[in-house]
Amino acid sequence: MKIVFSRKGFDSSAGGGPSPIVDGRPLSLPIPAGTASRTTYGGLGLGDHASLASKGKLGADDLCHHDPMFCDDGTCVFGQHSAAQTHLERQGVGLGDVFVFFGLFAEEETREPHHRIFGYLRVEEMIALKGGAPVDLVDIAHPHALEMHSSNDVIWRGEGRTANRASDALRLTVPKGPPSLWQRPDWLRRGGLSYHDRPDRWMRGSRLRSVARGQEFVADIGRRTAPREWLEQIIAEINRS
Repeated sequence: MKIVFSRKGFDSSAGGGPSPIVDGRPLSLPIPAGTASRTTYGGLGLGDHASLASKGKLGADDLCHHDPMFCDDGTCVFGQHSAAQTHLERQGVGLGDVFVFFGLFAEEETREPHHRIFGYLRVEEMIALKGGAPVDLVDIAHPHALEMHSSNDVIWRGEGRTANRASDALRLTVPKGPPSLWQRPDWLRRGGLSYHDRPDRWMRGSRLRSVARGQEFVADIGRRTAPREWLEQIIAEINRS
């Protein structure tokens, strides 16, 4: 089994700033989109938040790349392509594996940027879009269904939800630390996360200096119990009302 730490949403380069935490709830802002979108920030009720986070560069009328898309039926639809999709394939990610989505966030009061988990996806279906997009994905205006992003464009779909609370249990960044310095779970050790092979990234005190760029970081947990227990705790925390 694989757990994929999947970076999504606004940051200093995509959008211009962290996504907000509003009334205790993390609101992941989708990155700006080109033509392959029918969804605006205003349409998602995020116009004012996008404007604030981007320092006025984006607003309610701007198109956004609404992906991952969390649906009312408790499912998530997520598209990936190009080098990131190739990496997932090479790492053997597939049915039954879990994406744990994280991004850059900041409290309205402190404005302290940090990485935190905000959602998940249990993979139940993989759809290669080179043969055409299913009608239901076009109907919900998923951006990867509206326009092929590359020849290896794939939709990942399954159970998935977003967090209702910005709890400490979902925070990755160490207290008062730079966003990239994580308090890693004890089961995650050197050699166990793709793109993080350099020894100096694995620090004392169960800390990990995460890479600055990249989207999909894969941990192959095999049949180990500890990472499965951690994952179920994270999912339970996300689903907590």
